[in-house]
This record gives sequence, structure tokens and C-alpha cells, in this order.
Amino acid sequence: MDLIIPTSHTHEGLCSFQYFNRDTTRRSSFAGARIRGNVGSTRKIHEGLRKLRMSRVFAVSEVETFHSNGKLQNHDKPLNGHMGNGHVSSSSIEEFESNNHLRKLVRNGELEEGFRFLESMVYRGEIPDIIASTSLIRGFCKIGKTRKATRVMEIIEDSGAVPDVITYNVLISGYCKAGEIDNALRVLDRMSVAPDVVTYNTILRTLCDSGKLKQAMEVLDRQLEKECYPDVITYTILIEATCAESGGLLGRAIDILEKMPMHGCTPNSLSYNPLLHGFCKEKKMDRAIQYLEIMVSRGCYPDIVTYNTMLTALCKDGKVDAAVELLNQLSSKGCGVKPNAFTYNSIMFGLCKVQQTGRAIDFLAYMISKGCKPTEVSYTILIEGIANEGLAKEALELLNELCSRGVVKKSSAEQVVVRL
Repeated sequence: MDLIIPTSHTHEGLCSFQYFNRDTTRRSSFAGARIRGNVGSTRKIHEGLRKLRMSRVFAVSEVETFHSNGKLQNHDKPLNGHMGNGHVSSSSIEEFESNNHLRKLVRNGELEEGFRFLESMVYRGEIPDIIASTSLIRGFCKIGKTRKATRVMEIIEDSGAVPDVITYNVLISGYCKAGEIDNALRVLDRMSVAPDVVTYNTILRTLCDSGKLKQAMEVLDRQLEKECYPDVITYTILIEATCAESGGLLGRAIDILEKMPMHGCTPNSLSYNPLLHGFCKEKKMDRAIQYLEIMVSRGCYPDIVTYNTMLTALCKDGKVDAAVELLNQLSSKGCGVKPNAFTYNSIMFGLCKVQQTGRAIDFLAYMISKGCKPTEVSYTILIEGIANEGLAKEALELLNELCSRGVVKKSSAEQVVVRL
């Protein structure tokens, strides 16, 4: 196998490297190495390396390798081409320089040139660096060239290198962002390494966003069969999709939420928020409040999205006093959540809706006293509230004054006038 380690890391400590078995057509594994014996250094092995002012170690007397399976192995035998005869093969140096050049091309965004160079490397029998190749795939995916990214993957595999899970995840993510979920699933089926939770989350998110909840649940079953256990993100994706499904599947969303602890996942506010939103959307405020209380009783503190969801729903339902009480709880409990402009605007909208514009104006003052700057929406809510109480003339005067001060844009003012 070939081993290249920077001299700056030859002291006792871990170095990262990839090694390949020249006797086979595939790369052996990924490993980390701890140097434990004498190290031979060659500083002027090639003019190209001298110009780069780089010094490399090409011989190790004893190396401990930590493989991806976590097992520790010792290697005391000479490394092919690098030990025993005291010199380094020119092919190894050329491969090292080629990978450096490939990395440079990718780093500079020269993707097409990098692709051509990758092809020439493999044609010469050189094994490309996985990290540089993964960056090349990512680059093509970013500009929507998924076919080119796929071709890079094929070249890597044909070269004898083995892509790691990150490489596959980058390609799968590229397919998903391009809306090519079928291609992403095909890559999942033919992966030469075990998918991780990121792999599945990427696919599940795309399936759910495409309204393919049933297929997403089938992928989850496959994930569990392979003993790749979901995380909080996985379950949150599924809860969101279930709550958004037409026909109302809140019961199924609750089942997913309740099963999370069985797989070692503790629900957080992101897990509860879609469920609360679902209850609010269906105007089941009692159930929403019930689950908000359950959430807190389980030690999961609401975030600003939780409170804004609840406050908006309560105000739309005409339960402004309940919304104000909830806001007071938010301020008094010290749960680390600070109301924002959307929070206050929701309350003011609710007060104006039940023709309590005076209280809404007081709330504006309260909002400012708490250090929250009112937005254009804050003022337009109040202006419409004043007009709805039969004070259209006063509302227009206030609107004109706010426009002259630049608080409200002219275009927004025109929209308000139409609604008055």
C-alpha cells in the first residue's frame, strides 16, 4: 500500500491518510495512523516537490491504523514502493502531484478542466483523491449538472477508489435539489458503503416535500431494517409532512411523535411545532393548548415559533385575552424566548379585530418599551383598526403623517386606503 504523511505530523499523534492496495483493483480502506517508530524523511526526492517547498515522509517503521470499523491494527512490514529499498517510486510522486493539481483545479472552480484532468489521471492508472473528487461532484451539482456529477462518480469507482458515504450523500443531495428523486433512490440502492442518517434524511425531505409521504414511510422502514436509526431531524421531517397532508393526519403525526423516545430520540420544539400548527389550522385550540402543556411538562421548552403559532391562532379565533395571557407567560417564565415584532403584531391584530384599538395602541407603546422596534405592519394594523371603529378620517390623517415621516411606504399606504 502507499502511504504519504506530512513531516509536520511525524511527532506522536494522529495523521489522516488514505491508502490503496496495489495488488487489487479497489482501495483498501480509510484509516488514521499513529506514528510509533523511526521515520525516514526524503526532502529532495523530486524537483516539483522542492518547488512546492513541501517535505514528505515515505517510510514508517511501525504504524497503528484505526479502520472505519474501529479496530486497531499494527503494520510492521515494509510498505510497497516506500520502504525496504530506500527510495520512492516515481509513479507515487506523480500520483501525489496529480492529486494536488486536481485539488487546485476544483478549489479554483475550474470544474470542466478538473473533469478532463480526472479522466486523464485514471487513464494513466492513477487513483484520484476522494476528497477532491467529492468536491468536483459537489461543484457540478451546484450548477445543476447532475449527469456530469454522476460521470465523476463512475470514474472514481472504475479507478479502484471507493467513494465514502459523504461522496454518495453529495450526489444524492444534488439529485434531490434538482428534483431527480428517482435517480437519488437508484444511488441509494447501489451504494457500496452503508448509508447514514444524513443520506436518509435528504431523501425523506425530498419525498415529503413532493407529497410522497407513503413512499417516504417505506424508505423509513428500509432505514430501520438496515439498523440505521433515525434522529430528531428524521422524525421532524415526517411529522411536518404528516401534518401538512390533506385530509388531516394529526393522529398519525402524534403516533410518530410518541414513538420517538423508543428509538432514543427526544422530541424538541421543532418536533412539536408542526403538530401545534396542525391543531391550530384545524381550529382545535383546546388540543393545541393541551400539547403545549405536555411539551413543557416533558422538559421541552417552546421557542418563538411555538408562541407565535399559538398567539396568531388564538387571535384569529377571537380569543385575544387568552393570547395576552400566553404572552405574559412568555415574558414571566424566563424560558429564554424574547417576543419579536411578529409576536406583538399578532396581538395588536387580534385586539383591533375585536374593536379594542385603544388597547392595541397601548400595546404598541408596550412593544417599544420592551426594546422591540415596530414594523410597517405594526402601524398599518393600527390604522385599519382605527378606521374599522368609524374613524376613517383620523386613520387617513395618521397614515399621511406616517408616510411623510417615511415610517410607511407610499405603496403600502395605497393598499391600506383601498382596504379602508
